[in-house]
Amino acid sequence: MGKRTAIDLFCGAGGLTQGLKQAGFNVVGAVEFHPTYAESFKLNHPKTNLKLSDITKIDPIEWAKEIGLKQGELDLLAGCPPCQGYSTIGTRNRGKKNDPRNELVYEVLRFAIALKPKTIMMENVPALANDARLQSLREQLEELGYKIDVKVLKMTHYGVPQNRRRMIMLGSRYDDIEVVKQEMDARKMRTVRDAISVLPPASADLIDDPLHIADEKRRSDKVKKLISLVPKNGGSRTDLPEEYQLECHKRTTGFRDVYGRMAWDQPSPTITGGCNNPSKGRFLHPEENRVITLREAALLQTFPKDYKFSFKSGKGGVAMMIGNALPPTFIEFHARSLRGHLDALKV
Repeated sequence: MGKRTAIDLFCGAGGLTQGLKQAGFNVVGAVEFHPTYAESFKLNHPKTNLKLSDITKIDPIEWAKEIGLKQGELDLLAGCPPCQGYSTIGTRNRGKKNDPRNELVYEVLRFAIALKPKTIMMENVPALANDARLQSLREQLEELGYKIDVKVLKMTHYGVPQNRRRMIMLGSRYDDIEVVKQEMDARKMRTVRDAISVLPPASADLIDDPLHIADEKRRSDKVKKLISLVPKNGGSRTDLPEEYQLECHKRTTGFRDVYGRMAWDQPSPTITGGCNNPSKGRFLHPEENRVITLREAALLQTFPKDYKFSFKSGKGGVAMMIGNALPPTFIEFHARSLRGHLDALKV
């Protein structure tokens, strides 16, 4: 049959596409709105027909003709609509319940109506699983003839060394489909050590990999001292003597991971867009007195060791791309499941 075809509707820097390719799919088309994300995508996936555009402005039928796809031929329509509007913190603290990006989930429906793909994959934050929009999307896809399954899963059970939960929806136009739910012994889960110990020590003088640079010179002496006092291998700011507790931390019992260290033999916390900032979470290296490097963050997200990211939006922009990305290993698992489903049906 040759490689199965796929389209990535919200491709970002390419985590989903990378996972699809690892599962044997040919990603023939992708859409991205942000220029720097699109540039990162192109650095790694130059053969994919990439549309740098507002997805709502794209005509799926015309684009399919451009790619050379007829209606019903596409094997997989995949995407992760922007999730910030569904984030628990975003909704509670930033008033994003009515974020217009929330409506982008319906672009999956619009493209499905136009292209009639054989299967569908949509991934997002767990909160979307209980949102009325997902229920509406599911009902409308089922009216089109798709069998749908939705589950919220722990990524540690799928080879990702990171305590991250995500929702995944799979759909098939041909037969019942199931999101495979795995359970894994904690002793078999991949850890921070598994992911990043393969790298040499980070150095500001290291030029071979611009993502693997320790960038601590810009921090104040007080913050450097605070970091040095956090106990190695999983220590927390709550372990610090009171004189080194920041005033803002003394006033709250929450956000205990701030200025915390990762533990070598456990999965990391969720990698977010603040992964290069110790004040944003448990992002300190298990041993060295520094924040994890951008390369270490990318490896914890299961990107390949040589994956490229554009620096046009600065280091903070790279951190955001990495934090917003889908772990390729997680996508690969579910894409292989879909490919097996299609192969078994011989369609």
